[in-house]
Amino acid sequence: MTGFILFGVFFILLLLNIPIGLSLGISSILTLIYEKLPVSMVPNNLYSSTSKFVLLAIPFFILGGNIMEKSGISKRLIDFCRTLVGHKKSGMAMVCVIVACFFAAISGSGPATVAALGMIIIPAMTKVGYEKASSTALMSTAGAIGIIIPPSITFVIYGSITGDSVGSLFASGIVPGILMGVLLIFAMMWSSRKQELMLLPKATTKEKWDAFKDAFWGLLMPVIILGGIYGGIFTPTEAAAVSAVYGLIVGFFIYRTLNLEKLKELLADSVSQTAVVMFIVATASLFAWVLTVTGLAASASNMLISVCKGNQYIFLLIINVILLIAGCFIDANSASYILVPILYPVATALGIDGVHLGCIMVMNMAIGLVTPPVGVNLYVGCGIANVSLKEISRAVLPFVGASIAALLLTTYVPILSMFLPRLLG
Repeated sequence: MTGFILFGVFFILLLLNIPIGLSLGISSILTLIYEKLPVSMVPNNLYSSTSKFVLLAIPFFILGGNIMEKSGISKRLIDFCRTLVGHKKSGMAMVCVIVACFFAAISGSGPATVAALGMIIIPAMTKVGYEKASSTALMSTAGAIGIIIPPSITFVIYGSITGDSVGSLFASGIVPGILMGVLLIFAMMWSSRKQELMLLPKATTKEKWDAFKDAFWGLLMPVIILGGIYGGIFTPTEAAAVSAVYGLIVGFFIYRTLNLEKLKELLADSVSQTAVVMFIVATASLFAWVLTVTGLAASASNMLISVCKGNQYIFLLIINVILLIAGCFIDANSASYILVPILYPVATALGIDGVHLGCIMVMNMAIGLVTPPVGVNLYVGCGIANVSLKEISRAVLPFVGASIAALLLTTYVPILSMFLPRLLG
């Protein structure tokens, strides 16, 4: 009965279109009341779950991403990549994915990546002959790489739950993120094989150099963030603050695209986005605590162990199925708090590295950003390109397939996610 109240009420509220943060909080409190546990623990839990030092990275990464978006870095990155590969067959598809990977290393957010790049890339792709629905689907899926390639807010949250090194988690996402991008390009080449595509003129060396100089300060941001973390200069949380300060310097004094009015606007946007994320973090943490104190997490973990019978491969297959389904209905941050208390103990008992599990979970949640009915990136893409959800849901299938292929490779070939964390210590 306890499980029915906790999960049943949660899904009923979701179906009634109640915001996910409220759904998590209400179902948790009702379960506490049913179990006659002290509801007075709720305020303490909400406070303690959001007062972790590592979570300070979230507002700073959000602010840094918004600053760089408003600074015009997205257009500069697109222009630079277009001079490199725009003249090749499927060149604009390559530009889309490459720029998405670069911008992912700035924003740390899937929807933000789609919003920042889609308004420029989608029209550019349709201009050279790509179908609008396919272009929007590719942009939406490539934008999902934003939560795999560091810095990633989802990795920060996972690390705050499990205690795994956020730096190692960041490193684990680099190779799988690039792998997903490469497979997305091949998927676009296959899906557009019958389309007449126009080739762009090849850029001269001078054009490439000018575009590089223009995009240099944006390209430098990921180098500063990741180089600082892995060079031992600052922690991931401190790197987030550095990214925000760096963005302000670039926006005000180098690109000169920011002013006090824009600063006021982006600060308001950042506060709003941070409030949404942190409210979900607080209520999802309460949900996870209720899962633990009622014994539901332990029961679910024991059931998984008995089903898997000690076989890592069966367990990994089961969690991929669970996470892909969960990603269709709930966001990445909520899924982490709900599922990590159940899956993490089983994974460690079976000898699976927590960093590897984190990478698998984040890749699943990235795919969830483009799977209906709650594929946030799809809705952002639809709004930008003015295509229907029905059109984009059909067009996104090859890219979901490519993403799942990258997920399976990462799942069953652990070296793909663990090579860099082990190399960097």
